[in-house]
Amino acid sequence: MKIVVIGGSGLIGTKLVKRLREAGREVLPASPDSGVNTITGEGLAGALKGARVVVDVANSPSFEDEAAMTFFQTSGRNLLAAEAAAGVQHHVALSVVGTERLLESGYFRAKMAQEDLITAAGIPYSILRSTQFFEFVGSIVQSGVEDGQVRLSPALIQPIASDDVAAALAEVTLGAPLNGIVEVAGPEACPLDTLARTFLAASGDTRKVIADVHARYFGVALDDRSLTPGDGPRLGAIRFADWLSRAAS
Repeated sequence: MKIVVIGGSGLIGTKLVKRLREAGREVLPASPDSGVNTITGEGLAGALKGARVVVDVANSPSFEDEAAMTFFQTSGRNLLAAEAAAGVQHHVALSVVGTERLLESGYFRAKMAQEDLITAAGIPYSILRSTQFFEFVGSIVQSGVEDGQVRLSPALIQPIASDDVAAALAEVTLGAPLNGIVEVAGPEACPLDTLARTFLAASGDTRKVIADVHARYFGVALDDRSLTPGDGPRLGAIRFADWLSRAAS
């Protein structure tokens, strides 16, 4: 069974490719660096020839509203059309927990547009929505920096290690199409401001973190449901404190 991983050279893509190969599957990691471009269509037909499953973990290089929408719509249309022509039997995509609740953000509107293209394409599919990766916590903290302090919402967040995301994605990829959405999250939820304090303390950063219910998350107002999964999500095994310890070492 040939599996093509679009975005196979990125953080999740490389981990997924490794897991699938360890499971004995034929895997082709595809990205512009390898001559496969979902925006221009270059190399798509050749890469998808004989593929049974395509996993899309590519991300927009820009979080700006219009650029993100252009990326996900153009990439999605080109990829799904090429899959239909190649007879692909399962389209798997990685998305974000809470996408439908974060539509104040142009990026999340673009992710919703990507999901809509998938569900309308007629190709059997599975969408795995993940919470934010541990690896992105530093960027989240930086987004709240203001006058030498960090101002973040105390809303709950339930981040996850990228290794756990890749494991869940591999399981979905090797299973039958769900024709629906499943969620994966880290094992623990905590307030965003508390997460930031833990992260900064681990790196010896003494900046003060202020809990502000009006602070926005990349332009979006948060509550305890915004960044946390619904009922019955798959849960990762790696705890944030353990991940921080490994990262520090």
